[in-house]
Amino acid sequence: MTAERFLALVAAYGADRRRWPEGERAAAEAFAATHADISAPALAEADAMDALLHRSPTPQVSMALRDRVTAAAVSARRTGRVWKNRLSIAFGAGWAAATCAGVAAGVMLTGHLTADAQADAVLYQASLLGVDDTEVLG
Repeated sequence: MTAERFLALVAAYGADRRRWPEGERAAAEAFAATHADISAPALAEADAMDALLHRSPTPQVSMALRDRVTAAAVSARRTGRVWKNRLSIAFGAGWAAATCAGVAAGVMLTGHLTADAQADAVLYQASLLGVDDTEVLG
């Protein structure tokens, strides 16, 4: 198991080792045990992303939509459009994953920027009152 492959597994399947492919799980676990300097940060980041994704709301799909998707799949299989539909689904899944990653990054960045903006506002208001920065910062 190379470092690149281990990092690719963690990026694709997350920190939960049960989700890793069975054929590579033992090698990946051995790599993680012997290369903690590489595996620990990657697993911590993946675990944080997993937690963020688990906290997000699960969309509720209507029965009508489920029935339309099922009917379209049956129709595609009958007409031989299965490969085209699979590529469309893979493409859509890629966009969905990129969207989730963008939302997660935005949430993390916005929280930090909001805290900075609040600190700047407090310092600005203190300067209006003639309070020295050292008194505000402690």
